[in-house]
Amino acid sequence: MGRTLVAIGAAVWCSASAIGAQTSAPADGWVVLPVDEYKALRERAFPRPPAPLSPPVDAAVTRIDYELRAGVESSTGRALLAVDVLREGWVRVQIPAGLLVREARLDGQPVALVDGPSPHLLLSRPGRISVALEIVVPITAASGAESIVLPGSSAAISRATLVLGRTGVDVTAAAGYVAERSEDANESRFVVFGRPGQPLTLSWKRKVDDRRAQQPLRIRGRIAELVELGEETSVVTASVRVEVVQGLAREVTLALPAGFAVNQVDGSTVGEWEAGASALRIRLLEPTAGETALVVRGEMRAPREGRVAVPMLRLASAERETGGVAVDVAGAGEIAERLARGLEPTDPAELGDVTSNRESPSMVAFRLRPQPGSDPRSLDVTVVRYTPQAVLVANIEEARYRVIASQDGRLLVEARYAIRNNQRSFLKATLPADATVWSAELSGRPVRPGLAASDAVLLPLEKGRAGETAPAFAVSLVYLQRIDAWADKGRMRLELPALDLPVSRTGLTLQYPPRFHVDLEPGLFRIAVDAGPFAEALRAARFPSPAPPPPPRLLESMTTRDERAAAGLQALADRFTAAAGGRSVAGTRPVHVTLPSFGPSLFAASELTAETQAPGLQLTYRRIQR
Repeated sequence: MGRTLVAIGAAVWCSASAIGAQTSAPADGWVVLPVDEYKALRERAFPRPPAPLSPPVDAAVTRIDYELRAGVESSTGRALLAVDVLREGWVRVQIPAGLLVREARLDGQPVALVDGPSPHLLLSRPGRISVALEIVVPITAASGAESIVLPGSSAAISRATLVLGRTGVDVTAAAGYVAERSEDANESRFVVFGRPGQPLTLSWKRKVDDRRAQQPLRIRGRIAELVELGEETSVVTASVRVEVVQGLAREVTLALPAGFAVNQVDGSTVGEWEAGASALRIRLLEPTAGETALVVRGEMRAPREGRVAVPMLRLASAERETGGVAVDVAGAGEIAERLARGLEPTDPAELGDVTSNRESPSMVAFRLRPQPGSDPRSLDVTVVRYTPQAVLVANIEEARYRVIASQDGRLLVEARYAIRNNQRSFLKATLPADATVWSAELSGRPVRPGLAASDAVLLPLEKGRAGETAPAFAVSLVYLQRIDAWADKGRMRLELPALDLPVSRTGLTLQYPPRFHVDLEPGLFRIAVDAGPFAEALRAARFPSPAPPPPPRLLESMTTRDERAAAGLQALADRFTAAAGGRSVAGTRPVHVTLPSFGPSLFAASELTAETQAPGLQLTYRRIQR
């Protein structure tokens, strides 16, 4: 019996073990966490939305409307304040300083006004609120005119309506402008807008008969025009200044060339404008007896190349019309010929703001001869276009440098480049630090370099025909550079300009002080024998040799010599005047600088300099002991 019970117990235990092995997953249970840890985990799982930002101010006065009626010694009326309350609770609203307030009402109900150095109201309701203030403004009389002053406020819009109990009155506004004027049988009404934050002064006096309105209008005008000749259209920007000599000008009329479309007219006195087929009428906000300025922008279809008639805006009613016109070619092209009538060549810088932001070496400019606006003027130019993909854009066949170095740390550098070009309008040269341009030349003719980025100049280039081999021409540049003074011995880095064109070969002649010995370290340049320039453009003589003076005459008197010198000077002045068309020469004429040859020198050469790379030489020097 005992053995039977033991066997049954063993079987039950084995069955329970087998069932436990089949269900190995643990049963669900409880995890106990502190309250603080639970809250932290819940906030991380469900983060709260960020709280809205508080407004920068509690309340703001956005608009003030004054309604005043002038009396004998004061003007009475009310001021309507539009207040935006942005915060819950009580907020303070400042009343404009210096305003004399009799009573304040909020939605028709009286409201207390807190007096003090800065009077204010206390409001507790958020939103847009209208506050009415009964005010008194004293009238000041001086020199036959009466005036009132409304204090400045932070409101974006300040509007004042002034009613005067008489007619024939003229009102002016300081720090504002008169928008409306009306009169009936017994009173005059004016609506004036003021500037934010500035006191508004209104002055009135009896009208004085202005005879200028009855006089015939006489004006003078100045038109500075910039014309950009594009592939399809020509864009025109004209700055117009009108001076009234007699009478009052209520509008300005400009004569337009055929096919000209006006896009925009800007100016502080421009009211409305209407463009017709041949005229542009611009109505002014107020009649003017002085000067007024405006800017006209438009466009016109023009031929892509060949002869192009430059569109010119005219002030036909002007007794004297001055100014100028600048013409530039957009894209791959240049102006080959020009035919001007009533214009003279000038420098683009003389046209003022219309060309101040443009530094194009290919731009040509003319000034208008002072003459009536009805006299004929015309400008025709011949535009030559190039195909950019026809040949290589540009390349520098050879670059030659002459450097004169002084012991006190100054370098005088003459750079000459032999260039072939089919498209580029100018060469950009980034000069070394502390370099100052002295002179620039194109094929032996002095030119004015343009300005680019810091320490960079733009040198104009000649262009060859598309599909043809461009002839080589020479471009020269002379500049002065400051470096460290020479010690008894040391090393020196000689930097050359970085060009935006590749250079096939480069030669450099360095003339150094005779008290020093200079060696060239290995690098981009190597010591070579100077066989002269390789390019034909650099071998050609740039300047003709002066004619030898005639042999002196022993018996020539002092008076005869003085007369001959005076005649030669007068001939030179006559030639200068004839070349300038009877007036000053267009632009600034740079001075040609001739570099002397003295002292010991070395010649270094290199090949294949990439564009925008600044080549340089590393030198070592030492003082020669004598």
